[in-house]
Amino acid sequence: MPKIFTPKVVTANALLEGDVIYQTADGWTRLLTEAEVLTDEADADLRLIDAMQQSDRVVGAYLADVKLEDRHPRPTHFREAFRATGPSNYAHGKQESQ
Repeated sequence: MPKIFTPKVVTANALLEGDVIYQTADGWTRLLTEAEVLTDEADADLRLIDAMQQSDRVVGAYLADVKLEDRHPRPTHFREAFRATGPSNYAHGKQESQ
């Protein structure tokens, strides 16, 4: 039996800064809440291919599972929750604004 496709976002790391970034409909963002949520498997595959072809801007692009809460994507796996909040050694960057 085929696996049911669940909502996803395309995520990667910015090539120059190393920050976690998420694909939007027209570019990239550092905020998961602004990411384009993909609900169709074929669209998700195409968006991932597009991201992987941007090797001058991003590295390590992949699809990450999310769920929608209040119309915003939220991570379903602890790894993605960790990536969304940034480094854990001290409050800086994304963590200062939360």
